[in-house]
Amino acid sequence: MQQAISLANMAINKKNWSAARYALSRARVLTDALPANVAVSERERLAAARKRFAARNTPAAKKVRQTKAAAAKRAGGKKPAPKKATAKKTATQPKPAPVRDLGDRFINRAALGYGPTNEKR
Repeated sequence: MQQAISLANMAINKKNWSAARYALSRARVLTDALPANVAVSERERLAAARKRFAARNTPAAKKVRQTKAAAAKRAGGKKPAPKKATAKKTATQPKPAPVRDLGDRFINRAALGYGPTNEKR
């Protein structure tokens, strides 16, 4: 049981979610087979591993990551330098789309049923 829990924790740390799911299910089966008063600490470790596994892609986990990143940025103490005012460019015209050169291609009008192409009017 301890081995299954440690395998689950290692898989969660490596973000190998399929292996973590399998290890958690094996550990759950082992803990359910034992009486409730036996292996209390292993049950607690398993519950903590389940919480870490459940929070892998949830919005709550993403929110925690964002707040940690924002706190780390503020810890530096430096303020960003003020940006210099630059003169705005006059309204620039967007570039036209490039014209595809199809080369000298001729349509066989006779094959399309329009009659011969070398006919002069």
